[in-house]
Amino acid sequence: MSLSIIIPVYNEERGVASVIGQIKKAMSGLGVTYEIIVVDDGSSDKSAELAASEGAAIIRHNSNRGYGAALKTGVNKSKYGQVLILDADGSYPVKDIPLLIEKSKDSDMVVGARTGSNVNIPLLRRPAKFILNALANYLSEAKIPDLNSGFRIIKKEAILRFLHILPNGFSFTTTITLAMLVNDYRVSYVPIDYHKRTGRSKINPIKDTMNFFLLIIRTIMYFNPLKIFLPLSGFLFILGVFVFLYSYFILDRVMDVATILLVATAIQVAVIGLLADLIDKRIEK
Repeated sequence: MSLSIIIPVYNEERGVASVIGQIKKAMSGLGVTYEIIVVDDGSSDKSAELAASEGAAIIRHNSNRGYGAALKTGVNKSKYGQVLILDADGSYPVKDIPLLIEKSKDSDMVVGARTGSNVNIPLLRRPAKFILNALANYLSEAKIPDLNSGFRIIKKEAILRFLHILPNGFSFTTTITLAMLVNDYRVSYVPIDYHKRTGRSKINPIKDTMNFFLLIIRTIMYFNPLKIFLPLSGFLFILGVFVFLYSYFILDRVMDVATILLVATAIQVAVIGLLADLIDKRIEK
């Protein structure tokens, strides 16, 4: 087995050297050929220099282009068919890399799911994370223990297939998870711990949560539009029926304008969904 380990870095001088040292220790004796690629995403500190001193290959962005952009650069420059992505902040248990490698032998993607006994996720972020996970589970028709873990092994060919829809921001991992599940790739999970990060978080809780929510909807619409359009159409139609019954029995009106608008909109939404599904199936062929 050969493995490209990609670490996106933006001002992570406090953690990157330690993480690379832990990677080399975890990979020792596994008999796996590997490379470590650090993508410096416009850092203003000594992240790149410290990573280079630990023997990592360095790729630099002239400006801060985003977490996903750094990963895509790393994937495009990688040599091997399996890609491991990992943050430089020390939050993920590097010692568990062998567990992911073992699981990757019969999977297209192995995710380090933050469901272990020691998971340090701020309480304020947990409700939003739960709601987003529940929505993703419903729309993808799969049980997802961890939607956006940044510790995973993915087949390079799968990343390249979806590269055109993968965003440049933090939602890269959410998108690749949904894309692979909806397209019937073999996705498995390994429970891991999640430690308090070294340095300052780059995530904006409110803005990024909204972006994740919209991204889940958009990604499912891209691959399975009926999953969005048909429930919406059904809701509008049922609402129209209730408005009709209320108008007929309570207001003594045979037909209400609101009823007509709701039913007509329900039909239009269903038709749009069917057309979108036909287009999607045609593109797949």
